[in-house]
Amino acid sequence: MTKFPPAPRTFACIALWALLLVRIPILHAQTAVTGAATQLAPVVVQGRDSDLIGTAVSASQGIVGAAELDARPFLRRGELLEVIPGVVVTQHSGDGKANQYFLRGFNLDHGTDISIGVDDMPVNLRSHAHGQGYADLNFVIPELVQQVDYNKGPFFADVGDFSAAGAARFRLFDTLSRSFASVTLGDYDFARLAAGGTERNSGSETTGALEFTHDDGPWKLSEDSNRFNGFLRRHWTGSGADYRVTAMAYHAKWRSTDQIPLRAVESGALDRFGDVDPTDGGESDRASVSFDATVNGADATTRVSAYAIYYRLNLFSNFTYFLDDPVNGDQFNQRDRRWLVGGAATRNWSGRWAGGRSETAVGLQVRADFVGELGLFHTAQRVRLSTIRDDVVDEASAGLFAKNETRWNDWLRTEAGLRADGYRFKVDSDDPLNSGTRLADIFSPKVGVVLGPWAKMEFYANAGDGFHSNDARGTTIRVDPSDGVTPVDRVTPLVRSRGAELGVRTSAVPGLVSSVALWALDLDSELVFSGDAGDTEANGRTRRYGVEFANFWRTSPWLVVDADVSFTHARYRDDDGGGTHIANSIATVMAAGVTAGREEGWFGSARLRYFGPQPLIEDDSVRAPSSLTFNLRAGWRAKGWGVAVDILNLLDRKNYDIAYYYASRLPGEPVGGVNDIHFHPAEPLTLRANVTRRF
Repeated sequence: MTKFPPAPRTFACIALWALLLVRIPILHAQTAVTGAATQLAPVVVQGRDSDLIGTAVSASQGIVGAAELDARPFLRRGELLEVIPGVVVTQHSGDGKANQYFLRGFNLDHGTDISIGVDDMPVNLRSHAHGQGYADLNFVIPELVQQVDYNKGPFFADVGDFSAAGAARFRLFDTLSRSFASVTLGDYDFARLAAGGTERNSGSETTGALEFTHDDGPWKLSEDSNRFNGFLRRHWTGSGADYRVTAMAYHAKWRSTDQIPLRAVESGALDRFGDVDPTDGGESDRASVSFDATVNGADATTRVSAYAIYYRLNLFSNFTYFLDDPVNGDQFNQRDRRWLVGGAATRNWSGRWAGGRSETAVGLQVRADFVGELGLFHTAQRVRLSTIRDDVVDEASAGLFAKNETRWNDWLRTEAGLRADGYRFKVDSDDPLNSGTRLADIFSPKVGVVLGPWAKMEFYANAGDGFHSNDARGTTIRVDPSDGVTPVDRVTPLVRSRGAELGVRTSAVPGLVSSVALWALDLDSELVFSGDAGDTEANGRTRRYGVEFANFWRTSPWLVVDADVSFTHARYRDDDGGGTHIANSIATVMAAGVTAGREEGWFGSARLRYFGPQPLIEDDSVRAPSSLTFNLRAGWRAKGWGVAVDILNLLDRKNYDIAYYYASRLPGEPVGGVNDIHFHPAEPLTLRANVTRRF
């Protein structure tokens, strides 16, 4: 049965949004007066049906537009990334955390080998308390996303750290064509309220938005998740230049039901949506200010950007229960508090070289993370018992890249690039033996060849190097923090990846865009999840290869069909006797959907997502089952109003969001614990209803 939020909280939130509803029409009316003579430049929003033939440099890069995002039913914020063919997004804990990402046979944990950005700001956090490359997208308001640009593989010189599997960049609207206010209510006390609008003046626009979300989830322990988002952007033009100043703020607080042991569920001792440690949970904040400017010349464009980000996470987890401490339990607290500053400058110019048309770009990207608190503590019911390690980390980097694309004739294009990155890791640890400074650098060449088009078909060949950085603490460590004595090997600061891809893209059939990519990727060191530490640790060399087939077909102005499938083979390159399978490497991913409707009237979308079974340990003797999910969206919209109903997990399938295999101990079990599957269940059949007003 559908449950709705408690009345006082619901009415209070609706009252707040009612005030916004009053304010937004006023802003809209003011715009009509003060900006009547302003001629706004048209906003061009591309999508998967955009014909990238003649502009794309690989078969696996693409664009997803706002209309495609709006048509999809989403359970959680991170699923915005599932518009990228082959990407799977799940969760292994509370919804206030970054999601779990999968792509090309990687369990990317919370973002280790996928680079994510919002406009010119990075989302991935390096040397993070919970996982390297941690990428929390909860601060993004979906209504503000204009498009998502994506690419896969280490073939793009302007993308550096964390990009071995791929990269995604969210581009946000400078201006909203109409103000909006939206209310969504649903099962498990779900409530979401969002509002936004644009005030226009001569030569400039100011766009603001607010969002509040509450969710208790299907868990026996109410998640009591609350999330607040704010957005404010000033955009203006002048003298051939385009400027933006953007402020964003995010706060979340939640209780977690972490992954649970399968043996307890099968014995009936624990409900499928139950918990072992009811005091797990967390709180997170992110606030940012950014600036960018684009200056257009006669044959060149210069773009500069800068950002400052404050971030905080206070997270309590318990994945092994009573394995290490039979009395107090194994709960641990991970704390991260940092300032992140950085910026970039890029210059693009065109010309002719050796008879061909040429586009050249040179850029510099700098970033510094000042992590004032990076702590790991042993706790019981959120009370600190001891310090495992407590560090202050300064990590700085500079990346210089250059790339050139030359169109030699009507059927041959090439792109060559080179990237050079330098890093400085400085760790001040509570144990002086684990303090120190490391320097590292890496060079990453890239090359691509494009043949065609012939009959609206292009062929691509790409090769290149990339990398991911390792946690700064691992680069200076000498002894195990748990005892301060046992020697520990330091990790390589920058881990190289090498990839290649062959592909084809065609738009020969009217309305249909299809691509096929055959790819391979070697990684010098794999980062894998560690159950007892709740973090990632470096492991051996890996090799992955596979094929992706992506299709987007606009059969008519009101009907779209899309279908994507990817197959991956992933193995460790060295066998130490325990096997070569990579834990949580998904071999098969399929996603398909049908979307019908026009700008006004009835509309609907039906989607399925499948990911296949996966090994949980290296010898492949323990596997997680496959997952199949069906989601539906149906509604009606007119010029000023819209209503929609989402049915998530339509068939109420008992899927796993994620599963791991490791040792844990419940009360009364042997001291050494029990090796078992630990899983986080996918949410059951869930109903949500939305009403949106546009002004």
